[in-house]
Amino acid sequence: TFESLYYRVTHEERIEVDNRSVYVGNVDYGTTAAELAFHFNGCGTVNRVTILCDKFTGHPKGFAYVEFSNRDSVLAAMTLNSTLFRGRVIKVLPKRTNMPGITNRGSQRGGRAWGRGFRAYRIGGSFPGRFRCVQFTEPK
Repeated sequence: TFESLYYRVTHEERIEVDNRSVYVGNVDYGTTAAELAFHFNGCGTVNRVTILCDKFTGHPKGFAYVEFSNRDSVLAAMTLNSTLFRGRVIKVLPKRTNMPGITNRGSQRGGRAWGRGFRAYRIGGSFPGRFRCVQFTEPK
């Protein structure tokens, strides 16, 4: 599953993937991963689009991540910052790499557990989870 693949990746591999990815903010709530992939396809080959969702309601949070095949595509994607997408001005920034043990809540590991962790989107399941992740591959 996607969840188990996420945890098998080393920290160095995550950094490498993050260096090929962009954060997209102010995304319309009805946007699909395919629409975002099509919008960013001119910047380079899109490997994956991840739309983050609320883990309790399953509703999109209004931002996404787009992973490309190479780093040069990130610079091309940055040119789409402050452009219109589905009637909204989107924000495009390079994706930050989360550092292990550091949270945005001001505490280190070992403190209170704040959430249920990573949950991948399950198609047809009763609990939608946090992410909707769609893999895109280049047609041969």
